[in-house]
Amino acid sequence: MSKNPDQALRLMIVDDSVEDAEAIVSALRNSGIAVRPLRPASEDELSTMLGGQQIDLVLAAQQGKDLPFATVMQSVAASGKDIPVVAVSNGIDDTSFHEAQSAGARNIALRDKPQQLLATVRSEWDDLEGRRALRRLEARVRETERRCDTLIESSRDPIAYVHQGMHIRANSAYLEMFGYESFEDLEGMSLLDLVAPQHVNDFRELLKDLAKGDAPPPRYDLEARDADGNGFPASMEFAPATYEGETCQQVIFRRQEQLLDPGLAQELEELRQRDQVTGLLNRPTFLHMLEDAVADAAQNKAQHGLLLLEPDHHQRLLHEIGLDAADAMLAAMAERLRTAIGDDAVAARFSEHSLAVLIRGSDYAQTTALAERIREAFASHVFPIGNRSSVITASIGGVQIGEKIASVTQVLAKANQGVQSSIGVGGNRFEIFDPSAVERAEEEHVQAWVARLRDALDQENFVLHYQPVISLQGDTGAVYETFLRLDAGDGELVKPLSFLQIAEEHGLLWEIDRYVIGHTIATIGQRISAGKPTTLLVKISQASLNDDSLVRYIGEQLVAHGVPGEYLVAQLPEAKVFTHLKAAQEFAAAMGKLDCRIALEQFGAGLDSFQLLAHLKPNLIKIDRSFVEELPKNVANQERIREIANKARELGIRTIAEFVSDAASMSILFSAGVDYVEGQFLAGAGPDMGYDFE
Repeated sequence: MSKNPDQALRLMIVDDSVEDAEAIVSALRNSGIAVRPLRPASEDELSTMLGGQQIDLVLAAQQGKDLPFATVMQSVAASGKDIPVVAVSNGIDDTSFHEAQSAGARNIALRDKPQQLLATVRSEWDDLEGRRALRRLEARVRETERRCDTLIESSRDPIAYVHQGMHIRANSAYLEMFGYESFEDLEGMSLLDLVAPQHVNDFRELLKDLAKGDAPPPRYDLEARDADGNGFPASMEFAPATYEGETCQQVIFRRQEQLLDPGLAQELEELRQRDQVTGLLNRPTFLHMLEDAVADAAQNKAQHGLLLLEPDHHQRLLHEIGLDAADAMLAAMAERLRTAIGDDAVAARFSEHSLAVLIRGSDYAQTTALAERIREAFASHVFPIGNRSSVITASIGGVQIGEKIASVTQVLAKANQGVQSSIGVGGNRFEIFDPSAVERAEEEHVQAWVARLRDALDQENFVLHYQPVISLQGDTGAVYETFLRLDAGDGELVKPLSFLQIAEEHGLLWEIDRYVIGHTIATIGQRISAGKPTTLLVKISQASLNDDSLVRYIGEQLVAHGVPGEYLVAQLPEAKVFTHLKAAQEFAAAMGKLDCRIALEQFGAGLDSFQLLAHLKPNLIKIDRSFVEELPKNVANQERIREIANKARELGIRTIAEFVSDAASMSILFSAGVDYVEGQFLAGAGPDMGYDFE
């Protein structure tokens, strides 16, 4: 299961040995897993932690004596939570395996096989995320069904749900059309009973075809019969559906007036299916077609293509042409799209300013070719918009609909993801998700990001934002934390979470570090020259921590800009210092010679964070954000913060609490003796440094 790379594993380790537990945490962090560990020392602590915190996984020593494995399993079961337990064993045989399985452990990991332990942790975490996602999806489905039921009941269209030819649901408009007072009069009645005798045989054959999975006709005309036996001309529409988890058919009846001209009726039906601004299909009609295509892929292993597209820099375009011309712009886009797709595909207006295309019977190559044809048709065209004209490029996201992704929800989500990803790397491009070629699509996405990062470094398209770090103890000096942003154009700024992992994997992270540090020092120099001396905190990545040339570069930049080292604070994450202690010690010593200061961030997330301070003494520590979230409600976190602040003060280290979100948290942090705070509640990060520290 794909997880946010910054997502932390909330891990409980039950082990007699602190050293063994820390070794497991270090191994997981070295493999790239962010870990928030807990280690209960008693049965009471175990119960308190299970009851008061979210825990993703428990690693419990099968041969533990302080907290026996059976006790751990009983406590986890008593919590009533879905918390997988992995038994950590010194060795495995039939007896130990049977005991672990019988106790309820989901898996067994061998202590002396770190790769197997790591694989087990990843597997169980993925399974847990899958179960959580399924529960969220089931909740959304129930909510969607509830809303759909409400919408159906309020609809003016006569709508019913039919299973094996029998009515299982009908709305008020349907009951009114056929003259029934309540659904109880209709429940369980065959749909054939509402059809005039001369149409019964043909209609019975239609129901048999639908039951076999055949596609329904777009429209079926017949004579219907109401509760009193009176006949009237009607048309019917069918769509596959589910009701209360049961596969069925949605049926919509429409009364046709006797004197209505057939040609006029068809024209009205055509208008009902069209968007009035663009002339393309409207969203409901398109979704019906998409549902049919997805069902065809699931049942008949067919392949179809879906494309969603949005104009790049939409807000800027609206600003240039005026809101009154928005419909004209969309109509011009629709006309250009119509000419690009030809007769082999259908197009629709999918939302306010996005269009959609469905290509039936299309393989990946054909879907990709059409996406490129549309992209080129937009990029090479000057769009007439009323009395003006404009160049409009498009970002396109697509999905190859096949047996592996036969779900409308998944199809639309993947297509929209492709649109947003295309916008994120500059627009005027397309991304097609093919379940059979995920690796290829991912590689193309990564290479686009690498090229964009390389260009951002060369063209200086990175920008820095600053968030004030405010003293709770009366210090009025200006202090800010520096944050990196990527300028995506059109005023859009991309946060590092979207690209730092790619930058690290492709050797660009050390260059980005130098960009940030160089510009940070230059900014400090400008502030000093303006008579506004300012201290800036800047993050240092692991890639630069292991590169001894970074300190030389910092020294050169300090001299070049006339900046005393005391105004620069380099932040190191606790987890990386634990696993790269020697490099961190050498870096801190070298920075000390320049009078620069060191801050240790994400402090307190380890099993014994203060043990680290015996090997590396920073000037500041930033308390891990997990202790600050919902602080007023969490007494344990309040006590932990007070403990950290007191110990830090004894060692002459100042403390910073980040992500402060309310006044109650501020009061608690002040009384705990924390030195500095930062967060959206106080001031957000921005390009300017205008906070009044007085």
